[in-house]
Amino acid sequence: MTSDTPARRRARVFSRRRTAPSRARRRLGAAVRMIAALALAGGVYTAFTPGAFAEDNVQLSAAAQEGKALFDNSCISCHGRDGQGVDDRGPSLIGVGSASVEFQVSTGRMPMTRQEAQAEQKKPQFDEDQTKQIAQYIQELGGGPEIPEGSLVEDLETNPEALARGGELFRINCTSCHGFGGGGGALSSGKFAPSLHDATADQIYAAMLTGPQNMPVFGDNQLTPEEKRSIITYIQTQLQEDRDPGGLFNLGRYGPSTEGMAIFLVGIVLLVFTSLWIAGKS
Repeated sequence: MTSDTPARRRARVFSRRRTAPSRARRRLGAAVRMIAALALAGGVYTAFTPGAFAEDNVQLSAAAQEGKALFDNSCISCHGRDGQGVDDRGPSLIGVGSASVEFQVSTGRMPMTRQEAQAEQKKPQFDEDQTKQIAQYIQELGGGPEIPEGSLVEDLETNPEALARGGELFRINCTSCHGFGGGGGALSSGKFAPSLHDATADQIYAAMLTGPQNMPVFGDNQLTPEEKRSIITYIQTQLQEDRDPGGLFNLGRYGPSTEGMAIFLVGIVLLVFTSLWIAGKS
């Protein structure tokens, strides 16, 4: 067994002193390499992944430029520069598509008067051309669902079964909220499903495509474009032309509850007056 001489102790101390800087350098080098790798990965991701935001240098069409001017004048305070959104005021519009804008603006729901449970329909502040210009601007900023061109109503002469198919699809997918007669109905938390009696074909298609507020989104995987057109055909042909196969008075078309209440009240009043008349004659 060798003795631990002073010379050996000094040698170990000098060895530790010599190795300490090398360990620090190795750790520093590893940290630098990690930072470089992260920076490289971030650069590659940024370069090859499409951005979820609007580009400042995007080239706009003439219609979109007109829409940008309208947007900057009326919408920017809530939805922010380039539709990025403003916290506690309005959401981002990147990716919502022109269909959503056309529905919200054409029905007067946007611009909103105030923050509340639901944006209510009111007189629109923009005409049809201005609405399409704003929608085109948002579409070119971030893309999203669009209302297809062409007629959104089936031709019943060439496709007579579209009305029956549209009625069946409406009863399966829409009546739980909008009612069998399309008169709308109450929902939770102060919200409601609006009436469909004044809705245009474009508005109905856009609503199914984008799912505004509490309405679910009926994408093309849930309802094909042909099925959407059949539903619109049923709504406009059967519900918007004041056709009441159940009688002369539609009673708001809210269904059997309203009709039963009306029959009960009218029947009770008639029975009371009949009883009084009989008692007076006897």
